[in-house]
Amino acid sequence: DKSADVQMEDQERSAKHGHIHRVLSRKSPFADPDAFDPGQETISYLHDVAKVLVIGAGGGLGCEILKDLALSGFTDIHIIDMDTIDVTNLNRQFLFRQADVGKPKAEVAAAVVNRRCGHLGVKVVHHVAKIQDYDETFYRKFNLIIAGLDNIAARRWMNATLHDMVDRSSGDPDPGTIIPLLDGGTEGFKGQARVVLPFMTSCFDCSLDAFPPQVNFPLCTIAETPRLPEHCIEYAMVVLWDKQFPGKKLDKDSPSDMKWLFEQAKERADAFGIQGVTYQLTMGVVKRIIPAIASTNALVSAALVAEAVKISTYCGPVLNNYMMYMGQTGVYTHTFEYEKKSDCMVCGGARLLLTVSSATTLQELLDKLATHPSYQLTRPSISGPGGIIFIQNPKPIRQQHEYKLPMTLKDLAASDPPAFSTGEELIVTDPALPTKLTLIVHFESS
Repeated sequence: DKSADVQMEDQERSAKHGHIHRVLSRKSPFADPDAFDPGQETISYLHDVAKVLVIGAGGGLGCEILKDLALSGFTDIHIIDMDTIDVTNLNRQFLFRQADVGKPKAEVAAAVVNRRCGHLGVKVVHHVAKIQDYDETFYRKFNLIIAGLDNIAARRWMNATLHDMVDRSSGDPDPGTIIPLLDGGTEGFKGQARVVLPFMTSCFDCSLDAFPPQVNFPLCTIAETPRLPEHCIEYAMVVLWDKQFPGKKLDKDSPSDMKWLFEQAKERADAFGIQGVTYQLTMGVVKRIIPAIASTNALVSAALVAEAVKISTYCGPVLNNYMMYMGQTGVYTHTFEYEKKSDCMVCGGARLLLTVSSATTLQELLDKLATHPSYQLTRPSISGPGGIIFIQNPKPIRQQHEYKLPMTLKDLAASDPPAFSTGEELIVTDPALPTKLTLIVHFESS
């Protein structure tokens, strides 16, 4: 109950932060002696200068990160989260209470931490928005960014944006323009923490092909031969909803909408003799919810905030650069270095050489870019020295180029004027990323 929150009596800063002051006031055999300067100046930087942004601060991992930052000496903290509080969040997102359901996560989380940790000098500023709503001017304010996001698309966008902000006009990255990104994620008893120093370490996109594709059930299976409770739920969501409510968008946060889906899925499961359709599973399938375990969130958050302290003060060696926690059979962690990829779309040369059949259509080429494990683009557009080959938006311009989609690349190259030539550099852009990919297409020899 929030009424039980206690505003602690103010004390001297050294007493309030005795644990972190001891670390920052003494020499360490683990720290780089040329970088770590123990004493008041380092302590003051942590408390008074360091400015940290937490993205996804209203999630299970985000709540832990926010709490750990506030108790580790950081005082200037900003948070971004676009979601509102759902009753299902209350079992692990400990900053929220029943009365907060329906309110913005960022707003409530900031208010709770400010009230609980205000005596430590902590001031949390909240932003109820998408990360894409802000430009480089906003992100340049921060010395460090910690991400507790739940989807790959947002991670890729933030990763690419921070790389775009690095000044490389002299040829080498300007260290003064590098903003470290600490990325964490959890899934059940598994978790990971990684450190991304733009153009110094591998970036998020360098390991993109390590992520498993999202599970989607074929429509023919869920419609004709359902075998799993998930098939019945997908059928209710994809087929029955549109039949019953044509033109109405499903509200995944609406209890009445979810109840209707559950009842329809249960009825279909009973008809096919399938067991296991529950309201909780229905919510999990519809929202693509991954089971969350509080102890995993706490462990990964602790790892991220420890790295935040080390990066901010140089008091210890920084993680290089990926830590994986596997708690399914015991408490086991593994640390290794993800190496940079020379053809990474964000931090590498961003060049892709494709050798394809001349009979490949433009649509098939776009599909190859979308399914390529290293790039996984969503809606790619292509242009070349001769102009636009295909563009996704705006719609009127897209319509002018749609006639090319079923054409073969051979026909496009032979058109008058040619849409492109084999071997020339083509530029690929995608709405999900602020970066560009250089594409070079060659035809297979007959």
